[in-house]
Amino acid sequence: MSKLMTGGQMRDAEKAAIRTGKVTGATLMQRAGQGVFDAISKRWPDLAMRRGTRALILCGPGNNGGDGFVVACLLASAGWSVDVALLGDPARLPPDAAANHAKWVDGGRHPVWPLADVAGLIGRDGGHDLMVDALFGTGLSRAVAEDVMQVLRLAIGRAGHSVAIDILSGLCADSGRWLGADAGLSVDLTVTFHIARPGHVLSAGATATRALRIVDIGLPAPSASQNDTLAQLIDSSGDVASVAHKDPAAHKFGSGHALVLSGGAGRTGAARLAARAALRIGAGLVTLGVPPAAQQEVACQITALMLARVPDAPALVALLHDHRLSALCLGPGLGIGARTRALVVAALQADRAVVLDADALTSFSDDPEALFDLSRGTRTVLTPHGGEFARLFPDLAERLAATPATGPAWSRLDAVQAASARAGCTVLLKGADTVIAAPDAPVHVHAACRGRAAPWLATAGAGDVLAGLITGLLARGQAPLDAAARAAWLHVECARHVGPGLIAEDLPEALPGVLRALI
Repeated sequence: MSKLMTGGQMRDAEKAAIRTGKVTGATLMQRAGQGVFDAISKRWPDLAMRRGTRALILCGPGNNGGDGFVVACLLASAGWSVDVALLGDPARLPPDAAANHAKWVDGGRHPVWPLADVAGLIGRDGGHDLMVDALFGTGLSRAVAEDVMQVLRLAIGRAGHSVAIDILSGLCADSGRWLGADAGLSVDLTVTFHIARPGHVLSAGATATRALRIVDIGLPAPSASQNDTLAQLIDSSGDVASVAHKDPAAHKFGSGHALVLSGGAGRTGAARLAARAALRIGAGLVTLGVPPAAQQEVACQITALMLARVPDAPALVALLHDHRLSALCLGPGLGIGARTRALVVAALQADRAVVLDADALTSFSDDPEALFDLSRGTRTVLTPHGGEFARLFPDLAERLAATPATGPAWSRLDAVQAASARAGCTVLLKGADTVIAAPDAPVHVHAACRGRAAPWLATAGAGDVLAGLITGLLARGQAPLDAAARAAWLHVECARHVGPGLIAEDLPEALPGVLRALI
């Protein structure tokens, strides 16, 4: 797993390093600018080979602008034709940025244009081959003025290639949300420093950041105490490799017994998808609990899965006298209403690991606190999508939906952490940027963006499979947060393994190949 560091945490890390006396702010700025220059050279080596290659650097009034001046000097030294525009008064730049501004100006040898003149610069000689956004970076605390956004929009649109230093201006680095109106912009490459920000993988930031390069500028790795507060990015197979392994001497009950409850006749498909996923992920046994009216329908559809009659909550309580049943899944196709509520109550009172999805969540939308009173302190994972999250946590969802004018903006990380604290259990908010939180633990993020994008998961039944994957891992004895995080990664990996044309039934069948690659 990688770490994610907010803008404030990054500034604290820089200040702590400077206080040691081993590095200065000027040194960090030089390293940052060099890292951006190197990233540009690596990404577009052909540009430096062409005669007359033109770059436009948009510099802001803070240290992000200072990084931009370093990049301008390096590009010019490499033979580029460079135009630099500055937002604000150069006399008010912070010291390190002012020093690099002076290096660029070099006694008047290089002009610095007012940002308002950028349209004229772009119109001259047919535009620029490259533009670099060094306006605001991670320190942005309010919406960017519309006239500045118009300049940025024009510069990105007319340049052959585009780069943002730290993060595209206008985006909140902590949330990935636009401060103010949605600008709908993106850049070819974002270069950030030390550790990625949540805004690179969350919300609009995930698509605005079409490629991300992280540059080491010599800051120390996060300390053990910092690791307790940094978000964790689930971004490698090493995070889930243990899922592919089992004890060679184990028997089936050693891998747990999962129970997935189904809805009535004609509504069993979702539960069957979840159950098959639980079996494929390695649960030793998986039983489908079905009402009598659906028994024949399910029996005609399953082989390796087992079947039990569960007409109501008392029947579930009786079934759970078998303590080998180690994890339950309720929700996919279960139906909304009193029967589902009663089954959820019985499940949460049985001291088992439980996944609550779909109808199991919606059945408590009129009284979420009743659900939270039961889930608090249990081994429960709630897996809402956005609509279900809004029904259970309306105030958190409303805050997340409001357009932020100032930063740091309320993020999906904030919302899910707050939801987990309220429910007293693990909460997984589904989406391309899936966020998972458990009480008193670092929040986890799986970002299906850039190289891990899997748009084919937007298909009926995919969420039911995810619920089943989590259930299977819980049955195998994994902790709720670990089970949810690993299932989220595997869910996307299966989708990427199948590719376009994916339907939900494909996901469990892709698991063997995905797991085999982890061994």
